[in-house]
Amino acid sequence: MRRDRHGRGLRGPLYPSSLPAASSRAERFDTLVLDALEPIEARWRHELTELDVAVDDVPEVRRGGTPAQAEGVLHDGAVPLSRLVPAGVDRAGLPTRARIVLYRRPLEARAKDPAELSELVHDVLVEQVATYLGVEPDVIEGE
Repeated sequence: MRRDRHGRGLRGPLYPSSLPAASSRAERFDTLVLDALEPIEARWRHELTELDVAVDDVPEVRRGGTPAQAEGVLHDGAVPLSRLVPAGVDRAGLPTRARIVLYRRPLEARAKDPAELSELVHDVLVEQVATYLGVEPDVIEGE
């Protein structure tokens, strides 16, 4: 490897892209969400065919400086952790699918370590899927 144009550091990636350390925090969070969703989707596959799951960095803040207060939002105090957006029609008149949006930064801020973050993401997904299906969270878990 060559040095950068000022002769100080190495040019190129620090880690090979095949190693986990090369992925960004957002990519690791996306993987964590997929891992948490897998057992839920395996059990409820047929009921969740019309549901999408998305990740956003932070919740949308309305002009008053407060987070959006809408139905389907799972809060921790005043901070939204996720939102269930029901199916509907967009501005162009096209139908939209129901969607669970997880907010990465608020979830990461509430977890002390990766294991706690994994558990928190799982709990939030269970809660939102239960709301979507109209059942208790214990039913989603299979208890």
